[in-house]
Amino acid sequence: MSASDIRRVTNQAPALAGHNVVTGDVALSAAVLRHAGAETLDSLVSLGAEAGTAEAQEHGRLANRFHPELVPYDRYGNRIDEVAFHPSWHWLMDRAVGHGLAAAPWTLAEKTRAEKSSEHAHVRRAAGFLAWSQTEPGHLCPISMTYAAVPALRADESLAEEWVPRLASTTYDFGLREPAEKLGALAGMGMTEKQGGSDVRQNITEAHPVGDGVYELHGHKWFTSAPMNDVFLVLAQALSGLTCFLLPRILPSGERNRLDVVRLKDKLGNRSNASAELEFRGTTAYRLGEEGRGVRTIIEMVAATRLDCVLSSAALMRRAVAEASWHVAHRSAFGATLAEKPLMQNVIADLAVESEAATTLAMRLAAAVDRPDDEHERALRRIALPLAKFWVCKRTPAMVAEALECLGGNGYVEESVMPLLFRESPLNSIWEGSGNVNALDVLRAIQREPGVLDAWITEVGKAKGADRRYDRAVDATLSLLGESMTSPEELERSARRLAGSMATLLQGSLLVQHGPEEVADIFCASRLTGHGGTYGMLAGGDQLAVMRRATPAV
Repeated sequence: MSASDIRRVTNQAPALAGHNVVTGDVALSAAVLRHAGAETLDSLVSLGAEAGTAEAQEHGRLANRFHPELVPYDRYGNRIDEVAFHPSWHWLMDRAVGHGLAAAPWTLAEKTRAEKSSEHAHVRRAAGFLAWSQTEPGHLCPISMTYAAVPALRADESLAEEWVPRLASTTYDFGLREPAEKLGALAGMGMTEKQGGSDVRQNITEAHPVGDGVYELHGHKWFTSAPMNDVFLVLAQALSGLTCFLLPRILPSGERNRLDVVRLKDKLGNRSNASAELEFRGTTAYRLGEEGRGVRTIIEMVAATRLDCVLSSAALMRRAVAEASWHVAHRSAFGATLAEKPLMQNVIADLAVESEAATTLAMRLAAAVDRPDDEHERALRRIALPLAKFWVCKRTPAMVAEALECLGGNGYVEESVMPLLFRESPLNSIWEGSGNVNALDVLRAIQREPGVLDAWITEVGKAKGADRRYDRAVDATLSLLGESMTSPEELERSARRLAGSMATLLQGSLLVQHGPEEVADIFCASRLTGHGGTYGMLAGGDQLAVMRRATPAV
């Protein structure tokens, strides 16, 4: 190229846009077909097409470029405690709600169970959530909390009758107005406080009864996302102990509830989403469930948000490997495209296996939600959710960092979207319980609910005999569990090691049973026999086939 041609750009990968994020993801499509059938997959085609458009990507960029702003007062000096968002945030939220990713699956699932039909509402929603998250992850936080609020709301029939239809609406109706006048509503959650964090039993916010299940709250919340949502589930100390409450932003009278938004958090990532510190001074709330049973009531919401943490991390992995595989397929160096280089094939194949394992496990958990009356599925969900939350979310940052590196310097600039993915990648391992909290929750489940270990053994046993490496890993994990159970201190010390092994075997079981041979082979060889410590250290396997499977087709 001559000096006069310096503005003619060559050898740059085109933008990855115009593809279908659902049907172009072979692993996701296969999981939907396996758990829900062709009709459900067909219902997601329009969502996948919209998620892959340049328009959706641009709205995701703008929502993160222009952060939410706290508006504590109106022009006249009235305290309003509102948050202003860029129009692109509202564009994304409107589509997410419209695609049924909020609480709609709960009402649809109840209807189909009553009619004895075979609708797979939660599998459909999970696949849509995983795909739509790839447009921009931050706005899925209020969507997730709205979805997760419904199981907890069932602790009070009257509150559920009032709020579930609003949360299940597929109409996005932003703004603080009387709930009965709105076409749809969104929910949030406030659990942690300054002094306690995850140890919510240290909460000091007080709840004083004023009659008929109504209380006044005095205290604070340290980390509450989406303060513009219409209603929140919060924990506070009542006379009988820690209790769950429903806290609306607007009271039935039309007045604003006393809820002070102190400030918005300046976060590492997730910057399109507003996360706030709140203070309560005589704030009206309605008791949800029995006094003193707050954790038991709200834990159903936590379980559902943990599923979304796994789905969100799987989405980050998928977007990262899609961008990386697309780039190396179109970028040339040293006489050939990067995708033709054996070492790059090794890296991309390794990333692809990680992504497919995450997607496969996440969708299996969603299928369990669709079968609430099945004892095995309930027990499996109880132990597999914290396992997956620990393992999938914990592995996401390293995986996204490696994918970013595949783009070289191009991946280190904001326009590539890779920095956004990297900043987001640690989040899901922190929210809804950090790695230690989830690893210990696995032990708690095993010790207190004997059926959950049986469910895990049954699930991993489905693949026994198909791969010797897998069989040896199952035996080793059971031996580790038995050895660790001899001492409470040793059991806790081994919590992460056990959780990682158990989660990996769940992934391996699914891939050995349902995945293509080349993916299952590489997974068993690299994840069950000792991984090299970083990506791109695979020893054998059909790496080219795995790389091609992961590369988006436009």
